[in-house]
Order: sequence, then structure tokens, then C-alpha cells
Amino acid sequence: MTRRPGFLVYGLLIAFILGSVFPLYWSFLVPSHGNDILTDKVPPLLPGGNFLSNAQQVLDTIPFWHAMVNSVIVSGSVALSVVVFSTLAGFAFAKLRFKGSNLLFVLVVLTMAVPTQLGIIPLYMAMSEFGWAGHLQAVIVPNLVSAFGVFWMRQYLADAVPSELIEAARSDGCSMIRIFWHVAVPAARPAAAMLGLFTFMQSWNDFLWPLIALDQNNPTIQLALEQLQAGYYVNYALVLAGTTLATIPIFLLFVAVGRQLVAGIMQGAVKG
Repeated sequence: MTRRPGFLVYGLLIAFILGSVFPLYWSFLVPSHGNDILTDKVPPLLPGGNFLSNAQQVLDTIPFWHAMVNSVIVSGSVALSVVVFSTLAGFAFAKLRFKGSNLLFVLVVLTMAVPTQLGIIPLYMAMSEFGWAGHLQAVIVPNLVSAFGVFWMRQYLADAVPSELIEAARSDGCSMIRIFWHVAVPAARPAAAMLGLFTFMQSWNDFLWPLIALDQNNPTIQLALEQLQAGYYVNYALVLAGTTLATIPIFLLFVAVGRQLVAGIMQGAVKG
């Protein structure tokens, strides 16, 4: 018989959950009261009634909805492209045998060791030469392919798709594209969902490259929130109100792909 988790396990899990949720709750709690809560010796733990007014002030201060739409376009395009190309490349590296495949895969992995900051200057020069500086293309195009995504999908598909199944499909006359679409893609859905979610979050939270490539008239949501901190006095109630509003799309995305995430985790646990 298996032993049930004890009090210590449940206590650690509850402490971990509370520690993870508290920053999000604090981001909502401060704008629901105001900046005065930051100087209170014993801050209140229940929300106040000022959140909507602070949220409306955020919408009136910065181009919030324009920046939100830009971030959705950028993050959605990057996530979709990374999932598609990473699944294709990962399937090729995992299941196809061609000359130089191992060397090419090693080169792809080695690119992850190069700091992103080293390529900012030549990348900006290229975007300026193309006439994309200040436009969303400058943020989308350089991130359409991810070395980590290729590595992730290759490692997953190497075990998720049996080689015997591919050989059987070839014997039935399937082309490689049909094998990829009907065999690899269904097996890759859990890993693709996780990769898409993490890529979307990374692109959504990216600040450095959009700060360089875009301008204040065409910002992403992170650049728009940065405008709330300009000046000598920072109203943290507005900053946290904007931050709370900016986390809503990420939360909705988690809800949408939650089933795929659980399926991927459970599948990995069963294999282990």
C-alpha cells in the first residue's frame, strides 16, 4: 500500500502556493487602496474600492489598448512561428537521418550560449536598413525561430514518436509531409502547447529589444507600462494597476492550454 502525503508535505505545498500567489495579490491590493498602503506599518489584507478608478487612470495616461494589441500580435506571431518551425526541425533532427544532422544540431544548441545582447547593435542596423525600425516587424521577425524550441521538440519527439510507426507509414505509401502531419503533430501537441505558452510569455515580457526597436508611438505593453514610471514621482498604485491588467491575457492563455500542459506533464511522468 502507498502512503498518503503527511502534514509536512501539505504544509510545504500550501506555503509554496501562498508564496507564489501573494505577489499577484499584492499587485491587486495596492491599486485597490492607493499609494498610502506602502507606508502603513500594518497594511490591510483585504482589497479596497479604488482599483477601478486607478485602472481607468492607467487607460487615460498611456495608450494601453494599443500597446495590448501590439503585444498580442507580436507574442502570438512569435509563439505560432516558433512552434511550427521548432516542430518541423525537431522532427527532422529526431527521426530523419541525413548527412551532417548531428553537427547541425550541435550548432543549433551552441547558439543558445551566445548572449542576446551581443547581437543588438548589428540587429538594429539590419532592421534600420530594411526600414523596419519603429515597426512591429522589427520585433517579430528576429524571433520567428528559437534554438531552444528546436532542442525542446527534438528531445520530446525522439521518444514520443516510435520509429516503427514511421516505417509503417512509409510502407503504406505516406509522404514525409503526411507522416509529419498525421503522426508527429498529434504526438507533439503537449510539448508544442508548453513551448507555445512559454514563448508567448517570454515575448510578452520582453523589454530590452522592443525598447530599442520600437518608439513611444508604437509600444508593446511593457514599454507602455514603463511610461507610468517616468518622472520624479512614481505612483505605484497606477503601475501595479497596469501590471495587473497586463497579466490578464497570460492568465487566460494558461486557462486555455491548461489541459495540454497537464497532459504533457502526466505523459512525462508515466514515461519516467
